[in-house]
Amino acid sequence: MTDPATHPATDPVPAAGPVPAAAAASEQRGVPFRTAVRAWFLISLQTFGGPAGQIAVMQRTLVDEKRWIGQRRFLHALNYCTLLPGPEAQQLATYVGWLLHGTRGGLVAGGLFVLPGVVALLVLSAVYVAFGDTTAITALFTGLAAAVLAIVVQAVIRVAKKALDSRALVAIAVAAFLALALFGVPFPLVVALAGVAGWALGRWRPAALPQKAGDGPDAGPPPVISDDVLHHEAPTTRRTLRVLVAGLVVWGLPVAAVALLTGTGSVLTEQGLFFSGAAVVTFGGAYAVLAYVAQQAVDVYGWLQPREMVRGLALAETTPGPLIMVVQFVAFLGAYRAPGALDPWVAAVLASLLVTWVTFVPSFLFVLLGAPYMERLRGNRSLSAALTGITAAVVGVIANLCLYFAVHTLFSETVTAGPLALELPDPGTLRWVPLGVALVAAVLLFRVKWSVLRTLGVCALLGLAAGLAGLPLG
Repeated sequence: MTDPATHPATDPVPAAGPVPAAAAASEQRGVPFRTAVRAWFLISLQTFGGPAGQIAVMQRTLVDEKRWIGQRRFLHALNYCTLLPGPEAQQLATYVGWLLHGTRGGLVAGGLFVLPGVVALLVLSAVYVAFGDTTAITALFTGLAAAVLAIVVQAVIRVAKKALDSRALVAIAVAAFLALALFGVPFPLVVALAGVAGWALGRWRPAALPQKAGDGPDAGPPPVISDDVLHHEAPTTRRTLRVLVAGLVVWGLPVAAVALLTGTGSVLTEQGLFFSGAAVVTFGGAYAVLAYVAQQAVDVYGWLQPREMVRGLALAETTPGPLIMVVQFVAFLGAYRAPGALDPWVAAVLASLLVTWVTFVPSFLFVLLGAPYMERLRGNRSLSAALTGITAAVVGVIANLCLYFAVHTLFSETVTAGPLALELPDPGTLRWVPLGVALVAAVLLFRVKWSVLRTLGVCALLGLAAGLAGLPLG
């Protein structure tokens, strides 16, 4: 999940003169590739707690402890990743890996970043399908889902505090929320309109978009590999076309193969195409795009139920890696329940891996394709203004997701509000156990200041205790 408002923009670091080849080679030998692979693997095992925690792990390991990259260079790379759709922290890992060891470094760093989460969520999805109807598992997921409600509220508050620093941006956030909650405007259209609004404000009312102060110089000893060496690959048309063609082929071939083998109307093909499209509109991170994914997966395709969407996010919160990994759970359930001619378990595993592929391959493509143009992009004020508008809209999008989760977690039944798209809860179907666990989670997160993972563990135990005590969970 990305938090695009968490990190201030930094001024571009001007590239110094050319570095002699011998000096560059000496610098590059400072971080052997095998050493970097080992470090990226260890980082991947610590990527809990959403993008803020994931970026903090990379900051501590790569900048503070190992000094493989300087602070300003690290933040400069991070600022570029905030411009992209997709999981910000995973893209930052890909980008830093590319800076250290070229394309193979980017592929290894980004791949290892998601690998533990893929394996863990695949196993947990199978456990849910096999044992989800038992009292113990149902109770555990009841506690986890209630905790997720408090976690999403926390995300709304954090992003709002950093993103909404002017009345115009507040207006964009409110408009995004109303468009989604009341009128059911498609998520990609909301993102596009917010970008246009941000661009227009930057062009005609720049005072409505407060400027963030830049960061000061690096503290501590110089990095092992200097910025001069990191800025070594100039953008060329030939390279751009080569990376673009290779990326599109790698991205599209599995989807084409699935369409040929299972048919264009199969659930695998539907999921491959849908999540390929979702991958290019995931501005603002997992929480922002989940409202769109939930609406399509539940209401349009019928792959799972609203409460199961919340449970999937709870599972993603407990595993390492980006929160957008919840799409793996969605795909698993959808394919298991509509496998076509395939065995349900085979279809579920294939769908899970396919959706993971089409979700993350675009992230690699965006980083490897755009990295050489980073300095130019960071100097583009119009693009920065458009991103600011999108960031403001993300607050409204996450607020809508929070409303969606609250209605379907705390109440058993909902009603539609006339011609509007808004779902209202039936007050008589309030679920008291999830409400109580959600309140406990809110206290632990906001008052006691516990971590997300620790809060989830306590809430899971509370749900289990309620189930074993015979309290009504539904």
